Formats: sequence, C-alpha cells, structure tokens
Amino acid sequence: MNDLEIARKTKLTEITKIAKKLGINKNNLECFGKYKAKITGMSKNGEKKGKLILVTAINPTPLGEGKTTLAIAIADGLRKINKSSVLALREPSLGPVFGIKGGATGGGFSQVAPMDEINLHFTGDIHAITAANNLLSSMIDNHIYFGNDLKITKVVFKRCLDLNDRQLRLINTGISSDAKMVERNDSFDISVASEVMACFCLATSLADLRARLGNILIGFNEDEQAIYAKDLKAEGAMLALLKNAFKPNLVQTLEGTPAIIHGGPFANIAHGCNSIMATNLALTLGDYVITEAGFGADLGAEKFLNIKCRVGNLVPDAVVVVATIKALKYHGGLSIDEVKKENVAALSKGIKNLMHHIETLKNHFGIKVIVAINKYDNDTLSEIEYLSNVLKEKEIDFSLVEGYKYGGNGAVDIAKKLVNLTKQSSHTLNYSYELDDSIEEKILKVVKNVYGAKSVVYSDAAKTDLQTIEKLGLTNLPICIAKTQYSLSDDPKNLECNDDYVINVRKLDIKSGAGFIVVIAGNIMTMPGLPKLPAAENIDVDDFGNIVGLF
Repeated sequence: MNDLEIARKTKLTEITKIAKKLGINKNNLECFGKYKAKITGMSKNGEKKGKLILVTAINPTPLGEGKTTLAIAIADGLRKINKSSVLALREPSLGPVFGIKGGATGGGFSQVAPMDEINLHFTGDIHAITAANNLLSSMIDNHIYFGNDLKITKVVFKRCLDLNDRQLRLINTGISSDAKMVERNDSFDISVASEVMACFCLATSLADLRARLGNILIGFNEDEQAIYAKDLKAEGAMLALLKNAFKPNLVQTLEGTPAIIHGGPFANIAHGCNSIMATNLALTLGDYVITEAGFGADLGAEKFLNIKCRVGNLVPDAVVVVATIKALKYHGGLSIDEVKKENVAALSKGIKNLMHHIETLKNHFGIKVIVAINKYDNDTLSEIEYLSNVLKEKEIDFSLVEGYKYGGNGAVDIAKKLVNLTKQSSHTLNYSYELDDSIEEKILKVVKNVYGAKSVVYSDAAKTDLQTIEKLGLTNLPICIAKTQYSLSDDPKNLECNDDYVINVRKLDIKSGAGFIVVIAGNIMTMPGLPKLPAAENIDVDDFGNIVGLF
C-alpha cells in the first residue's frame, strides 16, 4: 500500500477524544469536521512541563530523508512506553506537494492524518498568510496610485504564492494603459518564505503579531528613508485576516498521538520552524514534545537554535539527527540512482557529513545528540553494521528506527534512549553569535562554525545592503542564511566538501517585522520551480471523490 492508502484505511479517533488526552475540553476547540480542530482560549504561556526534543538531519538527497516520518515515529514510540508525547510540526506547503518531494505528513505507518487534507488546504492557514501578504502589496500600490503621499520611490516588499512557479521570479507590473500606474520590475516569493509567514511563526501573541506586521519594511522614499507597513495603516487588516489562522491546529498520528501542526516556513530560504505559539502550547500539555526543523542541521537546526530559541526562550533537551544510508552514500560521491546499491566505500566517505553535524550540535551548540538511522528496505545488513560500528567506536548514541514500516513499534528503542538522555538536561545552549556582533561577524561565525567554510565573499550588491542595514540601525538582528540544502557549502553539487570553500553572499534582505536579516547565499531562489516531471501529474480525484496519487 502507498502512504495515502495506509492513511485512508486507518480508523481515526474523533478529534475531541484526542484533545481529551491533553486535557483540552470541547470549549477550547473549533472543529473542522471530525478529525481537525483549532485550539482556542488556552494560555500558551503556562508552565512548560515538557522535555523538548528537536529532530533534524544530515544534508538530504532531493527526495528527503524522512525527518517528519521519524519525528512522528518517535512520538508514537514514546506513547508505546506510556509516556505523554505531543508532536509540534510545520504545515506542508503546496509547492513540494505538487513538486518533487511530495507531501510532508510522514510516511508508511508513521503519518499524521487526515493526510490528504493536511497536505492540501488543511484549515486554510497558509492561504490566510498569502492573503495578508498580498493585501499589503495591493495597499502599497494603491497608495502610490492615489498620489503617493509617502513619496515611495523603491518598493522592496514582494507578493507571494504557495506554489512552485519559476516564471514569477522576475515579472513586470503596472503595465496597463492607466496613466497613474507606475511600472516596475517585481517578483514573487513562495508563501512559506514570506516575511508574513515568519512574523506568524515567531509571534508570541496577537499583539506581538500586530507589531511585527506593522514593522515590515515595504520600501524607501525619495530621501532614502525607510517606509513600513504601519505607515500605510495596513497591520490591522492584515491581522484580521490572520486572527483565526493564528490558533494552533490539532490533529493526530495514525496511532492517535496528538499532533499540533502550525506554521510552515521552509528552512533553505526561510527559518524552517513551526510556530512558537504551537511549541509553547505543546510544552504545557505533554511530558515530551517532538518538533522538527527543516532540511539539515546546518539550516533548520541552526535557525531553530539561533533564532527561534532566542525569541521563544527555548532550550532543547536533546537533538535527534536523522541519517539514511542512501544520503550518506550520496555525500560519498554516488549519484541519486547509484545510492540504491550496496557501497560501503561510499558510505565510509559520506559519514563525514553526519560527523560534521554531530560535532556542530554537541561541541558548538552544547546539546545532547542521538543519531536515528532511518532504515530503508534497500539498506543492506553490512552497510547498517558498518555505520553502527563507526558510531559505537566514536561513542555516539544511536538507534535503528523502522517507523515507516512498523509505526511506533519501530521507534521504541529510540524512545527509551531519549527518555534516559533527557533525564538530566543541562538546559544550556550556546548561540553561534551575540546580537551585538556586526552582521558580517554573525555571518562569518555561522559560516565557519556551522558550515565549516573558511570565509565569506560579498557581492557589490551585498556590500550596499550591509550599508543600508547599518544606516537603519538594524545590525543587532539575528541572521537567517538562505542557501542550498544539499551541501554544507552554497553549491548544491559540492556534496563532499573536501576542499576549502567559501560562502558567496549575493544580497541581504531586511525582514524587520520578522526580526532578522535574510542572507542570500549562492544561487538559491526564494521562488522554487517545478521539476521536469512534477508530482502534480499523478494527483487526481477518482470516481468516488477520493484524492489519489498524493504521496
């Protein structure tokens, strides 16, 4: 059976009963049918009783390494050993669903459900974020059309769409024959990389969200002074569009483990973490909270620790690093087709990538680490034994996890090990940089200590952006580096990273509402494109009204 068939054949529990496991009564639920609900009217700032476990990964292959599947399996595994666990995950973006990676609700017998609804429209949160973003864009152009009292001469805020559409990377707008229209080059971001999404996920209350929306930089006037969304009085209407979306969503795993899914920024071009609201709420409801941060530890985990943990006053009790045999061989020099065949030599070379992430998390950030080997059917016994022996020799905690095939039963071992690992958490976290460091110092510290690169090279445009950031007095903001997820470097083809390499910074974007500076490295794009054979070609609706082809 494929993932959708497994999910459809599983009998789900009514969401009111799932809520009851967490002590949430019906009065605090807004139900979307039988199996989805929004949690409302509960304090997200109560006593945080739960242990926070972050799931991250090595640098992935284009098809991903099953990080969400592992997170779900661990949460189910903890329930198998009678521990109160809660998932806190991101919402899927429609871009990957119709692109190359497919859905983001786990796989096999470790899924959150209803899988098809969560992967598509869910409760409409990302649509609301898209609408709020584009409302601000329309208000900017409307202001310019009706006289431009703010004297806006340069617009930096972009429209967004939650689909992969490379045609929108550079567009020309305002080309109608209306004499008042001002023509300009523009572009779209994917919604999950928008600043509104970042504001949504980092806000700790509606009041905080309103303030963040108002502080979004929209452009500059003729005197090169900054213009913000609050100057257009846009933040109130934007907040009205986001009010209901801001309530965290409650669903369940196939085994009935509660899952709070809320917010969904990408980690390669955004900050890659679910909402602080959802994480804080989960920590008040369960003894163990399993969350994840997108792509490899150099991206999602770095941003989780340096950005989200600062804002939310969070410290993980442990980090799970997901590794697959196929990805390790991919980083050992094999093509994506060759990784399916046994090759211990390539595996040996690729383990370097795993060790880099472990060393970064343990020695740089100071967090307890355990490796989860996500087993695939084509992994051979000799490859698994080789990887296990290397980890044993280096005294690194690890567990072979088979959540895809066996659900929570395939993750009991790692669940037990996590309970032991988190019994005496030191609750310390070393940030990569201090907020009073310069932007260049922050970038260099991440580049050297997290990526392992030797230096940073700035384009002329990036140097100008640095001057603008300094002029606006925003050098005290954290940084969010956008780069390829496939490599520690900014080159997706440099998988082994054997030679000294540099990180090339193309430009910097000010996200004053979100509260960070986006650093664009290499050739990364903030609007992805579809692959030659997109998953969308296989998705349909059958004669009975059921969605088919979704994975």
